[in-house]
Amino acid sequence: MRKVLTAALMALSVLAAGCSVHVREPSGAAGQGGGPVKIAVVPKAIGFDFWEKVRLGAECAASKHPDVEVHWDGVSSESDVSGQQSLLQDLMSQSNISGLVYAATDAKALAELTKTAQQQGKVVVNMDSGTDPQPEDVPVFATDNVSAAEQATDLLAEQLGGQGKVALIEFQPGTSTNETRAEGFRKGMAKHPGLQLVAQQSSDSDFNKALQVTQDILTANPDLNGIYAGNEPSVLGAAEAVRQAGKAGQIKIIGWDTSEGEVQALREGVITGLIAQNPFKMGYEAVNAAVGKIRGSANGPDANTDTGAALITKENLDSPEIQKLLNPSCANPPV
Repeated sequence: MRKVLTAALMALSVLAAGCSVHVREPSGAAGQGGGPVKIAVVPKAIGFDFWEKVRLGAECAASKHPDVEVHWDGVSSESDVSGQQSLLQDLMSQSNISGLVYAATDAKALAELTKTAQQQGKVVVNMDSGTDPQPEDVPVFATDNVSAAEQATDLLAEQLGGQGKVALIEFQPGTSTNETRAEGFRKGMAKHPGLQLVAQQSSDSDFNKALQVTQDILTANPDLNGIYAGNEPSVLGAAEAVRQAGKAGQIKIIGWDTSEGEVQALREGVITGLIAQNPFKMGYEAVNAAVGKIRGSANGPDANTDTGAALITKENLDSPEIQKLLNPSCANPPV
């Protein structure tokens, strides 16, 4: 875990490194009016490109406030709902943590935890995925998944000439993110009656399972024309299955996220379109909102905030706007 330099070294660190989290030793319970603030930031899982960009944004936001520390921690799999619950409960029990910023692995399972945290006086902010129900005073900083998915499905239809058999690779049924991305896909499909959904499987956010289910789909549907995949592991697994089947470029793949492997597959023509979110902005705005609520300097938004998305193809991949989104930094943040 990163710690924060004292406020006296803050300006020097920013000048030297552009943006870094300033590390300090915790000096007591967080309070209002400018006292020390420690915020636990918990993604759905650590070790993925998307969540690393969220971390960069969260730490960048912390560096803009005096005496604010971000504690970054998470489980290793997005399907580990109970593990995330246990981690959040442990963080809630720590008196020096005054805020929780987290992405819910399961919308319903985590709803009660948010309620309990608030009852204990913790500030709660969601990023990427909220809960069901979502408290009115808990903002969610996330992509408008429905709108982005619908636009991506329009792109898939365009690439297929409005006709073809399509498969849907979900990633974690039960999460708000999965459900809204599937909803947007269905709305897009409804506008293109020439597209036929012939298979729907879940990857459980696991590359190997995405590879397996896509191979099964290709066996059952040798005339498959397109795939819509809901997140990074799903996209990469589907792309590898298509590559191994010798059908790269023949089967159009539209999917979410922009890991190095996905971008490379886009350049190679294995993937034909990616939905680029702004994870840096999610982390940045969520931590800013939490600090404002804790210190009472600003209440911040209490409703869903769209952090934006862009469709990336091989043609616009190297544009300055897309490159800034793909390679965010605190010195030049895409916020």
